Amino acid sequence: MRKLIIIFGLLAFTACKSDKKEQEKEEDSYVIPSSDKSAENTPLKASIARGKEIYSDLCVTCHLPTGKGIAGTYPPLDGSNWLTEKREASIRGVKYGMQGPIEVNGEKYDNIMTPMGLNDQEVADAINYIMNSWSNNIDDMVTVEEVAAIKEQE
Repeated sequence: MRKLIIIFGLLAFTACKSDKKEQEKEEDSYVIPSSDKSAENTPLKASIARGKEIYSDLCVTCHLPTGKGIAGTYPPLDGSNWLTEKREASIRGVKYGMQGPIEVNGEKYDNIMTPMGLNDQEVADAINYIMNSWSNNIDDMVTVEEVAAIKEQE
């Protein structure tokens, strides 16, 4: 009888040890559900964060914290059809500055935006911030390579 008790005890101990190993394997291979990854920092989110600082330093004076601009003088960036319809021109304007008449959301503007002296990464970051702020939601990220490919018009 005693041998039976020892055998059952060993079997129970082995089974418990085996269950513990399986549990450890499951814990090691645990994958964070996608809903828990929402706080993950993506390249676009990192660019937007850097762009917010650039906007606050250089753009806010004319285009305001709200991105609404000043009617007739500085065009709005919030809800701007210029951003959605003229992506390359928008990037060129931030990179090299711009002057001359443009039309944004049906209103004409004819002013000068001086070059800000930004490098290609800073231009991409500023544009990504603008394109994803206020009512804007343009997830097609502007890259450094895209900015580098845009040349000044003669």
